[in-house]
Amino acid sequence: MIDAYDAADVRAAEEPLLARERGFAGGLMHHAATALAAAVRSELRHARGRVAGASVVALVGPGSNGGDALHALALLARHGVRVCAVTTAARVHEGGLAALVAARGRVVAVEAGAPGERVWLGDALAEAFAADVVLDGLVGIGASGPLREPAARVAGLLAELLATADDLHGPVGGRPVVVAVDLPSGIGVDDGTVPGPVLPADRTVTFGAVKPGLLLPPARLLVGRVDHVDLGLAPGLADGGARPAVSALEAPDVARLWPVPARAAHKYARGVVGVVAGTAAYPGAAVLTVAGALGAGCGMVRYVGPDDVGRAVVAAHPEVVVGQGRVQAWVLGPGTGSADEADEEQARRVRAALRQAADDDLPAVVDAGALAVVGDAPLGPRVVLTPHAGELARLLTRSGTPLERADVEAEPLRWARAAHEATGATVLLKGAVTVVVGTGGVLAQADAPPWLATAGAGDVLAGVLGAVLAGRSDDVRADPALVSALAAAAALVHGRAADAANPGGPVTASAVAAAVPGVVADLLR
Repeated sequence: MIDAYDAADVRAAEEPLLARERGFAGGLMHHAATALAAAVRSELRHARGRVAGASVVALVGPGSNGGDALHALALLARHGVRVCAVTTAARVHEGGLAALVAARGRVVAVEAGAPGERVWLGDALAEAFAADVVLDGLVGIGASGPLREPAARVAGLLAELLATADDLHGPVGGRPVVVAVDLPSGIGVDDGTVPGPVLPADRTVTFGAVKPGLLLPPARLLVGRVDHVDLGLAPGLADGGARPAVSALEAPDVARLWPVPARAAHKYARGVVGVVAGTAAYPGAAVLTVAGALGAGCGMVRYVGPDDVGRAVVAAHPEVVVGQGRVQAWVLGPGTGSADEADEEQARRVRAALRQAADDDLPAVVDAGALAVVGDAPLGPRVVLTPHAGELARLLTRSGTPLERADVEAEPLRWARAAHEATGATVLLKGAVTVVVGTGGVLAQADAPPWLATAGAGDVLAGVLGAVLAGRSDDVRADPALVSALAAAAALVHGRAADAANPGGPVTASAVAAAVPGVVADLLR
């Protein structure tokens, strides 16, 4: 499990350690700078085969992240690296600046009054673009809102240059590797928003604790690989009563959460999933939903819907039982259309299943067309809403908060949390990074390749989630907070299945569903 803590909690945990420091040696900045320099050396060895003779440029603003970058440059200079700091503020970390000057590093300034030789912005950008590695130490966790000038121009223009190089040569081809110091400057530290220019990182070396913005979209797509450097903050976080603001599941977490049949298990003990999905116009949605549920390991699927869709489901999956009966979780809505075109008979079945789930304290997945029939009555945390950004905007608009899809994409955490608070349900917001908000906390999963953005993928996810909830139905009844983690686990498996279906290439929803059993087996092994 990766746990991320809000900036205020991190600063509070640092305070007693900083109070005990006696100079740079052995302190938090010493450890951070040493780890940062080591990460840069590994990048240089990977890219060039050696460290000596390489060039590293740091973008330095005020605060501790700039100090980490300056000290790291001084350490790299001892290994024969040509180092240069580009300062963007009148005041930078004095100790780090002194260390860099002592190591004979170059210092240039793009801001009047900033330390170093004053140069034109274009010259500083050319210096950075020609380097082997660029360190982003413009701002730290104390900053909020978009970057201010001239840091905004530095980050924005260099990002454009690097994007052009990527278009011409491919990722990291013919351009420097960007390593963010603690976090990419300009992202929302606690909410993952991107309010202004940000220099996308290939690698982020974060110190003390992972910050929520490194896990949450849209910032998550700008942080690259994340390395966490332990600075001994855990006791301070615990003593201060800090709780993770955001978490991300890893493979061992999913292995512990996944329902695994006991030796004496029967099909009902493994979980029965009831599926209300598909219409004459969209029969494939029902087929894919059932494929996801079966592949994830449920004991049985009961399909409830139009006869012709039921025949299509049984033709694809002869083990499915058509008709009402005992279930331990429901999956409702894939392929049942939008609010304007919903099949009224299927909408009636959705409402009936929701009532049954509420009466029997059963978990339910509410997806796609079923989102349009959710009323104003509180749903409770055992119900999982699975909208994409457009569907979430429509859901919140109906409840009195006018939104567009772009609003949700800009602030996914904010609006997923708003939907959770408005409905009481667990909310799984689908996207390049999946965000889950429920009584069990906030989780963010970035396990899926971009190729998973394909028709029918959400139907498969709904089925996978239904199987997990059915298999853990008794546990969910006892502890509804567990639903958040189970939803995140389903998202992880779904994402990994997309990668396993065709690593690095295009996939179909059917191929994703077919890959689910193998991914589950690998995780459990």
